[in-house]
Amino acid sequence: MDRFFNLKSYNSFGLNVVASHFASLESVEALKALMDEAVFKENKRLVLGGGSNILFLDDFFEGLVIHYSKSGWEVLEEDENEVLICAHAGTDWSNFVDDMVEKGFYGLENLSLIPGNVGAAPMQNIGAYGVELKDCFVQLEALDFQTGKQVTFDRPTCDFGYRSSFFKQGGKGRYLVLSVQFRLKKQGNLNMAYGNISDYLNEQGLENPSLKDLSEAIKSIRRSKLPDPKEIGNSGSFFKNPLMHQLVFEQLQMEFPEIPAFPATNNTVKIPAAWLIDRAGWKGYRKGDAGVHKNQALVLVNYGKASGRELFALAMQIQLDVNKKFGVFLEPEVNIV
Repeated sequence: MDRFFNLKSYNSFGLNVVASHFASLESVEALKALMDEAVFKENKRLVLGGGSNILFLDDFFEGLVIHYSKSGWEVLEEDENEVLICAHAGTDWSNFVDDMVEKGFYGLENLSLIPGNVGAAPMQNIGAYGVELKDCFVQLEALDFQTGKQVTFDRPTCDFGYRSSFFKQGGKGRYLVLSVQFRLKKQGNLNMAYGNISDYLNEQGLENPSLKDLSEAIKSIRRSKLPDPKEIGNSGSFFKNPLMHQLVFEQLQMEFPEIPAFPATNNTVKIPAAWLIDRAGWKGYRKGDAGVHKNQALVLVNYGKASGRELFALAMQIQLDVNKKFGVFLEPEVNIV
């Protein structure tokens, strides 16, 4: 247990935030022992993984930050067609996907290079390039902070939505994810229909790309658009892509004929938030050390010494301006603490 612990290396915005209490643990036994201590019972608690999707508003967190660090993965079941994988929550997500691609296991390749740890992935139902975590998800094991028991959640009980799950709604703050299971295929069809993946592969002369080719293509595309948090503080996409009914979109399209959209579900479409922010004139904007990335309008960045409140204020300015110009509300994807 650490007192007055600096969380700068535990949040991808690189904010100098100090937690009054910090515990990094790598076993369920250690977690259960912590639950018996006064520091657990008497303080506000925050479970923190890789810190790639969080914005601290203040420079001091009065409470207990819990970091579960057990990492690694193993094969639970395998046949000639599929494999069941269990990954521990502290495993780096990007490295885990790389391992699956190297093994020739299909299903997660479109989620290459997403920052963060495995434990946070189902909470956010992470997604990219037409694929979401729920597509390969089987179940997860979590520790219930109220009862001290280990519980299992299957796909229906996780209540996955667009960048959302039960753990961001009714179960928020109650559970710590211990491990996640995925069912992957040994042979599969590559999903190359979303965005500019096909164009990129064609430019590389890859008419029949392999699993590894697709993963590397997605990495290159992401690197060209998204800044590396190790070089400049950011949390990736700050806002969700808004969903709206097809009929509402058609009305908006009459005013803005060039507005792009992608089919979603139940007669809804998804509008790229980056297009709205860019069109509203925020791309490349900077005030002090808080700004919008020059290559990707969906990414808010900390150029060095921005505070959490400065970044949040910028996000709210963008939210209000986009709503005023387009009548569309942008919902933050990042967790605000």
